[in-house]
Amino acid sequence: MNKIQLFQNQQIRSMWSEEFEEWYLSLVDVIQALTDSVNPTDYLKKLRKRDTILGDYIGTNCPQIAMLTETGKLRKTLAATPKQLFRIVQSIPSKNAEPFKLWLAEVANDRLNEIQNPELTIDRAMLAYRALGYSEEWVNTRLQSIQFRKELTDQWKKAGVKDGLEYAILTNLMTKEWSGKTVAQYKSFKGLKKENLRDNMTNIELALNILAEASATEISKTKEPIGFNQSQGVALEGAQVAKQARRNIENRTGKSAVSPLNAKELQGRMKNNLLPETDYESIEE
Repeated sequence: MNKIQLFQNQQIRSMWSEEFEEWYLSLVDVIQALTDSVNPTDYLKKLRKRDTILGDYIGTNCPQIAMLTETGKLRKTLAATPKQLFRIVQSIPSKNAEPFKLWLAEVANDRLNEIQNPELTIDRAMLAYRALGYSEEWVNTRLQSIQFRKELTDQWKKAGVKDGLEYAILTNLMTKEWSGKTVAQYKSFKGLKKENLRDNMTNIELALNILAEASATEISKTKEPIGFNQSQGVALEGAQVAKQARRNIENRTGKSAVSPLNAKELQGRMKNNLLPETDYESIEE
């Protein structure tokens, strides 16, 4: 989910990564806010050359994240988590360095509050999705998916699964089981690159994904797996419930429940009163 953060009226683009459960902020925007440079991209390049240790740190830790430009298009930009930014800001001579660190602490504190109170996350997400033009029905389903996802990751954490890579592996495993596609294949199928897959799912796809995660959560509560390996088996069982539901839907409709359409295409179809979101193709399998 893309979001604009404000530091002293300066816009700083950020994106929430569901895979790593972290906020990533645009480095170029941070440079602009700290230095008032007319060319923050060039400033960042010179900074990395001048400070080779910092340059190596950025190259190792800061990924290219797709964020919205002023023209509304997605472009890759170097991004960092609040924790990484604390390290980077130390190397930037600026009178705004200390106020920026305090602001970063507030951003991190907001995230901690959201962890303790998921309703804050949901309220923020609701406003963001509405602003992007999603239908009310879709927004409600998407918000439910956020809550079910958190309940599942709480179970993973309880089982001793490590966040980050292991979460991503389990998510990929479940997606492949119920949809027949890995996350990467699913994104390619919808013509996506760095965009969030769930933000580009139809209502029925979101519902099936929710069913997979809710089922895995309940099975986990019953079986109480320990560690990553046992959690893999539980994740598969949960996804198989959604897989069966998908097949039942497809048998009754004669159409695939896995859509190649992305959010932009779906919104365009509904806006122009074209085909409903489930009327797109026959079953491939």
